[in-house]
Amino acid sequence: MTLTTRQQQVKDDFRRIRGTWGPAWESILRLDPDFLEAYLRLSAVPWRSDHLPPKVKEFIYIAVDAAATHLYEPGIRQHVRAAVAHGATAEELVEVLELTSTLGIHATNIGIPLLLEVLTEEGLRTGPAPLDERRRRLREDFTERRGYWHEFWDGLLEVDPELFEAYLGFSSVPWDKGVLEPKVKELIYVAFDASATHLYVPGLKLHLRNAVRHGATTGEIMEVLEIASVIGIHTATVAAPIVEEELRAAHE
Repeated sequence: MTLTTRQQQVKDDFRRIRGTWGPAWESILRLDPDFLEAYLRLSAVPWRSDHLPPKVKEFIYIAVDAAATHLYEPGIRQHVRAAVAHGATAEELVEVLELTSTLGIHATNIGIPLLLEVLTEEGLRTGPAPLDERRRRLREDFTERRGYWHEFWDGLLEVDPELFEAYLGFSSVPWDKGVLEPKVKELIYVAFDASATHLYVPGLKLHLRNAVRHGATTGEIMEVLEIASVIGIHTATVAAPIVEEELRAAHE
């Protein structure tokens, strides 16, 4: 299908501003160039300023696309490729994945407080148990290695110190030997907690605070949120090619 002058202009602008193109964008362009142009303006916002280096911006895209709540493979590939073009190393990319892989623990962060409420309501718990030596040591170890403590860890530490200890080892890998600065680590947590596919408010506020304490500026944090805000377009990048296929089949 030959593009109209208007469609070609939108495509040229997209490739110039975003530096990428693919079949999904082509489908959206054919179906509604106005929509694609509006998305281009939205997605270009974090690229109009230089609060975060381009490589770090790409790490944020990778985090929201690779998060267990999204797993958008085309985006992962696109942004890994772009990050490499901006100088990202294998160690940095693996660390982004290690940080993002901690998302699953939020099952306990949400579930255990509710479990404790139920146990209390059913008369099976009267209050937090005093920390024994093992739990006290684990709390101190977590605070030292991760640089913070939050009350949502209290319940996990109380009811399942074995899982807590295993998670401490798992989540501390990028902190014990990682190459990204602490601020960037925290911004990666912010990205997938704020993402529309997760929206984990307790973790988001915690990691916003940690990021600020590590020196993150409002501009840097806003770029993270701007990037995370555009994943809704994946509705169209996945579905638009299907719409075109089905429309063609219906007219054959």
